[in-house]
Amino acid sequence: MTDMTLSNQPPDEMTRLTVAAREALTDGMVERLAMLGGNALELLDRLNDPNTSAAVHTMIDRLTELHKVGALDTVCDLALTLHAVRNALTDNMVERLFMFAESMINTVGNEAMGELAENTRLALEEAAQESAKAPTPKGGVMSTLSLLSKPETQRSLAFLLAFSAKLQGRSGGPPVRL
Repeated sequence: MTDMTLSNQPPDEMTRLTVAAREALTDGMVERLAMLGGNALELLDRLNDPNTSAAVHTMIDRLTELHKVGALDTVCDLALTLHAVRNALTDNMVERLFMFAESMINTVGNEAMGELAENTRLALEEAAQESAKAPTPKGGVMSTLSLLSKPETQRSLAFLLAFSAKLQGRSGGPPVRL
């Protein structure tokens, strides 16, 4: 068997190690090590700031939470997608997007559109409440035919047909005759 005892001469070994390191390092290596040490100390100094330390701890906690729920991959995919979109966009595309956004804001941002949206929302809510309170229809062809004989059903169908015809006419489709 071999004897695995350590030599008890650290000063001599340390001296040889120091001399070997000194001889192996070039001036460029020493300069880079000094810069690395300076940057590391600057980073440690910044991490000692309580606000920075709290921010780093919060970020680590949030990253752990994102990883646990599987959203970290989604966040990374989103960042990569945004980067690809940014690289793919030309100045002309960006200008056209801003012009589109401006026209949308001008169109939707007026009082008439707001009033129309509010009236539509209220009408939908009232119709949903009224439909929920109404008794369940019996079903079948005869029940449907009896619904068609009611004046309010006929008015509603006429309104929907007129609305769809006007909408189709405004969108450039073929004219619809009622």
